[in-house]
Amino acid sequence: MRKRLTALLLGVVFLAGCSAEVEEGAAQPRGGDAPPVAKFTTAPADGATGVPVNLPVRVTVAEGTIDQVALTNPEGEQVEGALSEDRRSWASTEPLGFGKSYAYTGQATGSDGRKVELKGAFTTLEAASQVRATLFPGDDQVVGVAIPIMVRFEADVADRAAVEKALTVTNSANVKGSWAWLNPREVHYRPEAYWPADTEVHVEAKLYGVHYGGGAYGRADVTSDFAIGRNQVVKIHTPSHQLVVQRDGATVATYPASFGRDADPELTTPNGTFVVMQKDPQFSFDNPRYGYTNVLKKWAVRFSNHGEFIHENNDNAANIGRNNTSHGCANLLEADAKAYYDSALVGDPVEVTGSITTLPAQYDWYDWQIPWAQWQTMSAL
Repeated sequence: MRKRLTALLLGVVFLAGCSAEVEEGAAQPRGGDAPPVAKFTTAPADGATGVPVNLPVRVTVAEGTIDQVALTNPEGEQVEGALSEDRRSWASTEPLGFGKSYAYTGQATGSDGRKVELKGAFTTLEAASQVRATLFPGDDQVVGVAIPIMVRFEADVADRAAVEKALTVTNSANVKGSWAWLNPREVHYRPEAYWPADTEVHVEAKLYGVHYGGGAYGRADVTSDFAIGRNQVVKIHTPSHQLVVQRDGATVATYPASFGRDADPELTTPNGTFVVMQKDPQFSFDNPRYGYTNVLKKWAVRFSNHGEFIHENNDNAANIGRNNTSHGCANLLEADAKAYYDSALVGDPVEVTGSITTLPAQYDWYDWQIPWAQWQTMSAL
């Protein structure tokens, strides 16, 4: 009897051992109320308000892969976006609008094979104002080696550091430069020395949605791709009565000239490094203070907003190359003025020395009137 009982007990132990082994190797069933393992995370979160318009919306999933995601604007149109290769995240690729509500939907499949749904909504920030910006030089322009890059705003900018962080300049010569605020509505960029000839320049102003302060935001991004041309510099030494044109440091033309009156600080051609700003085949000169209006002159090249030009003045032919008798402009004979005009690019430097007057740095474009060390202090960063 004792042997039979022992055998029965061993059989029970053996069967129990087999049962445990089978359970260990099988898939573990989940309880009927266990949630799916996949979990969506969104940025911004569901119900968020005051969301920035210039940051991408991101959707990610843990312990699963995304089947589809849709972000819909108030007009019912889907915002463009891209799904990652591993299908674990999605990000919008177009900017959002100010003061709008967006809804997102989606679906993912978890590692447990179960589906999860995504639903939510958020609202972007309201802008008290949207400020337009313009960028110069523009696309495809060829400009001189002294050209500054200019970003101008239609309203004052309070947070200038935020703006500068959104500005990028790259170029084929890998030349470094610095931004400088000339006033609350204008920031310029230039290198320490003139741009190298034939440099390709790319500028990005990623200003859309940037907070300028006081509820004002950037209205749009602006970009530009332009080129630096040949290196041409005009050198004017006023006592010489000559205008010298140099390319790559070599003189290519010398023209007899009459500059501003030597003894009158109001009428001299002032010292300084200026920039060709404008070219006109004919320009009307007006200065009622000195008794003339609507005086038409040919081949006018402006190099200062103070009023200085290089232009034809055959009426002053007797003094050209001999005496300085103008009101500050560089007078040339017509043929010489035409030849120089044809060679000039906006952005060429004009270097003036020998005058009794040095122009203060206040008449556009005065970027090269400011020493480099001082220029760098005018950045907001």
